[in-house]
Amino acid sequence: MAVPSIQELLRSCDHSAIHLEMRDGYDRDDPMFLAWQQGHGDDPRADRSEWWRPWLDVIAEVTGRGVHIQRARIVSEPVSEYIKFEYQGAFTNVAAGEEIRWLPRRRATDLALPGNDFWVFDEERVRIGHFDGEGKTVGHEMTEDPGVLKLCLSAFEAVWGRATPHEQYRPSL
Repeated sequence: MAVPSIQELLRSCDHSAIHLEMRDGYDRDDPMFLAWQQGHGDDPRADRSEWWRPWLDVIAEVTGRGVHIQRARIVSEPVSEYIKFEYQGAFTNVAAGEEIRWLPRRRATDLALPGNDFWVFDEERVRIGHFDGEGKTVGHEMTEDPGVLKLCLSAFEAVWGRATPHEQYRPSL
């Protein structure tokens, strides 16, 4: 069975989507990351049409109809180059309607966390991401298993309650 894209799942949401990221790096061959390493990045003063599309259009569309989207990132400090890239570009996600918070890994030691990044849609469905050791996506799975759902919701709530809002977070570089 094919796993729906995150965009499809977001568009099907009625009230909420939460996302927990726990890796210090993802696809390091991502053209946007490589461009950022060469000094190119989104400019907050630039025309928003220059920002990451079509992702931000989906976020703006979904939050515009009242869906609450929250993203929490657990990060090692000092942060990796990839996390610097994510941090410096996160203003675009915030401008599109996402709430983002950051939790230094050292403050997550006592939290029960799933072994994989995940999204939860409308507190009913979990989309789990699987990555290789280099951060490349190797697959996804969907579940409505009550135990997995409960773990993901409680983990996210614990991280969110402890994490720092994007506007206040200053990563240790």
